[in-house]
Amino acid sequence: MENILVIGSSGQIGSELVIALRKLYGGEHVFATDIKSAPADVMEGGPFQILDVLDEKQLIHFVIRNRITQVYHLAAVLSGNAEKIPQQAWDINMRSLLNVLDLAREVKLKKVFWPSSIAVFGPTTPRVNTPQFTVMEPTTVYGISKMAGERWCDYYFKKFGLDTRSIRYPGLISYKTEAGGGTTDYAVEIFYEAVKHKKYECFLQEDTILPMMFMEDAINATIELMELPSEKISIRSSYNVAGISFSPKELALEIKKHIPEFEITYKPDFRQAIADSWPQSIDDSYARANNGWKHRFDLSRMTQVMLTEIGKKLA
Repeated sequence: MENILVIGSSGQIGSELVIALRKLYGGEHVFATDIKSAPADVMEGGPFQILDVLDEKQLIHFVIRNRITQVYHLAAVLSGNAEKIPQQAWDINMRSLLNVLDLAREVKLKKVFWPSSIAVFGPTTPRVNTPQFTVMEPTTVYGISKMAGERWCDYYFKKFGLDTRSIRYPGLISYKTEAGGGTTDYAVEIFYEAVKHKKYECFLQEDTILPMMFMEDAINATIELMELPSEKISIRSSYNVAGISFSPKELALEIKKHIPEFEITYKPDFRQAIADSWPQSIDDSYARANNGWKHRFDLSRMTQVMLTEIGKKLA
């Protein structure tokens, strides 16, 4: 039986991934860790422990003691927050990944999942249908760390035979966990503000198109990739995956179909420059061909689910 460790289980991805993995493998076989408390369903549905991935000794003792066979390493400082503490963010993002990769090699873990991001791309990258293999000149600390991380994952696979797997996530949208410091956070914040106050001030311009994905699709893409036999994985850096692309204005119009009195205003901040350096849409043909990947939520379905579930949550 697999014993799975999820590092960063309090975050937007981790808190939902843990629940999905426990349904698949059983609560007692999925170990959730973070440097802070996680949502109640994560902490109560199976083993949870406060763990700092930067503490190498604590990490390896935990893995050996609990006979961990797979690791999902999700802990990171996201794009918006990383720009405020660049050197600290680089240290956290890179040292934590290298700790996990070295640990995995030492104890011979079966698989390691690490998330990359569309932040690896930059202003010189083709912005429409961004290819799997293309120019990557990121202009943010977060993007630089993700680009370097991709190369380390590929290196550990080729040099040591470590089974590394990764996805370049677009902006992720979830009603379960609120935004955590990313450039695409407006697409989560807007729903909460629409339900609570019927208005929202967006930190991006109205016509800023970015690739997005509903969290359920992201979780499915992640687990589907990890469930594949190793020989079917053709890319060890990170796979492009795509869901839907839209602008704040398009999202606001979709929300108005459900909340006619909703109003949006725009006050771009430092995150506008970050968004302007990222793709508008993603070519994920490699993931679709290799992994059978296919997203299930379009803008209309996602909006309906987000408003309904946030309404229940706030009530």
